Amino acid sequence: MPITKGKGKKDGLQQYRVRVNYTDANGKYRQVERTAYGLSEARKLEASMQAQYTSGAPHSCGMTVSELYEEYMRAKKHAVRVTTLNNLEKNFRLYIAPLIGNVKLNKLSARELQDWKNKVDITGLAIGSKKQVYTTLNTILNYSVKIGYIEKNQLKVIGNFKDPYFQTPTDKLHFYTPEQFVRYIHEARKAAEQSNSLTDWGYFIFFMIAYYTGMRKGEINALTWDDIEGDIIHVRHSVAQCVDGSDMVTPPKNRSSFRDLQVPDPLMKVLQEHKLRQEQAPGFSNSLYVCGGSRCLRNASIRAQNQRFASEAGLPFIKVHDFRHSHASLLVNNGINIQEVARRLGHSNVSITLNTYSHLYPQETERALRVLNDIKP
Repeated sequence: MPITKGKGKKDGLQQYRVRVNYTDANGKYRQVERTAYGLSEARKLEASMQAQYTSGAPHSCGMTVSELYEEYMRAKKHAVRVTTLNNLEKNFRLYIAPLIGNVKLNKLSARELQDWKNKVDITGLAIGSKKQVYTTLNTILNYSVKIGYIEKNQLKVIGNFKDPYFQTPTDKLHFYTPEQFVRYIHEARKAAEQSNSLTDWGYFIFFMIAYYTGMRKGEINALTWDDIEGDIIHVRHSVAQCVDGSDMVTPPKNRSSFRDLQVPDPLMKVLQEHKLRQEQAPGFSNSLYVCGGSRCLRNASIRAQNQRFASEAGLPFIKVHDFRHSHASLLVNNGINIQEVARRLGHSNVSITLNTYSHLYPQETERALRVLNDIKP
């Protein structure tokens, strides 16, 4: 069972691939490969895999769904983003473990899975959340097939949840117009001025950055003063808030998410004012988080303040991610090239931007018609 060098590195440690070949409980040849960082960790993983797959333990399908989940999480701990693992953990804990966690894999029939799907369907979850729960279980069962615990993923036979009502892109997209944002941010500033606490000013700054840059929540939370150079914000990190309450600083979502954003004047003004506030507090350094100080703002508190500001401004509540839509919609409606919108958002492919925001270009349809009308045969 070889240990081979991979191409990547993490926290300065070389990536290694550990592979084992074995025969499963059904007599079929199998191969499994996992990743570790650092040679010592790779050797530990090699010993663990050797014990697990060549000693006969437990590559039978007598393990439970919960036992499979625990193994999957151990296997993917260093190969999958923390935010992804957090979502998997939440979905499994709330909607999978209580319903089928104790069911053995060899008893997990299509009928059992259909019954599970029916129970999730009546929980009141939004269709998008239901689909995420399905994806969690589907991912774990695909892993089980790959390892050789089960022959087939019966969940694929059942299929994902479907929205009974057709939704247009406009139905799915929520954002504030510039006029609405002015009302919203006025309430955020008023709350900060009344308390004059760095925390409340941090919420005000957070939503200013969200609207004026389109940065993701984790990217804003990870922003330090070192990342702001003149009128440029260097997006280089993201913060994932783990289930245990700790924070993990990670790279942004993808390669395109490493980007430099020009800071508009209104945002630059409030950033400079906020830095002066932080500098007056003991222990200031440029490594402090722009919005949170020594520790980034908590996701739950950001959501609570967002609801508060929207309510006090008399506006419909939109999610934090919808401020990203608000930024993009503002640019799109003012004729900014879709490639520049994609760059500012850090999309890996401009088609993602087009699929999300193309319906906001109605003026282009009218202009195209005028061009064609000018051609007189």
